[in-house]
Amino acid sequence: MKKMLLATTLLALSGGIAAAQTVRLGTEGAYPPFNFIDDAGNVAGYEREFGDEACKRAGLTCEWVTNDWDSIIPNLQSGNYDVIIAGMSITDERAKVVDFSENYFPPADSAYVGLTAEADIKGVVSAQVGTIQAGYVAESGATLLEFPTPDETVAAVRNGEAAAVFADKDFLAPYVKESNGELTFVGEPVSLGGGVGLAFRQSDDELREKFNAAIQAMKADGTVNKLIEKHFGPETKKF
Repeated sequence: MKKMLLATTLLALSGGIAAAQTVRLGTEGAYPPFNFIDDAGNVAGYEREFGDEACKRAGLTCEWVTNDWDSIIPNLQSGNYDVIIAGMSITDERAKVVDFSENYFPPADSAYVGLTAEADIKGVVSAQVGTIQAGYVAESGATLLEFPTPDETVAAVRNGEAAAVFADKDFLAPYVKESNGELTFVGEPVSLGGGVGLAFRQSDDELREKFNAAIQAMKADGTVNKLIEKHFGPETKKF
């Protein structure tokens, strides 16, 4: 009986250890090519491939969870997942409430897109709520029109609600390319933020360092640059 109890205890402990190594990755699933939901209903995109490889190198079993952007940090803090991997730019303001990994996507350009190259970027400009682009627009003197999802920010330009949208250039480029001349870039690109990083609860130093080690190895052997080129094209900034 004692042996059975001991065996049961050891099994429970080993199960607990295994469970502790399962890490939940929280993403938006609506920001291609960083992350999106494919036709099979699965998370896909650059961050899916990057995240799976980072977990493998860190020796972790990872599960993917989707969450709306506007509550993505509160739900990390509430324990609904363990890591944010959602095209989140590293900023000083966010670093007050979460800890970031080193960046896995370099500082990239943001850009305006409108119906014409002369669109008024000091007029009404759409941006996704809670982004560094929204903060930039609010401080630029333009009238900020915020939306929960990135698709809605582009739709606002098409339906005349906004003169232009301001977002990551890499996100906007496919819209411009596929619009058959309906949409165009306006003005010069703007560099914002410190690149894209994973976000962690401030108590999860050990987990953050595991991912940092994986990111460093993936940068060193060229894996990150290969994934960036695969999902964003050869002209995108790389490490």
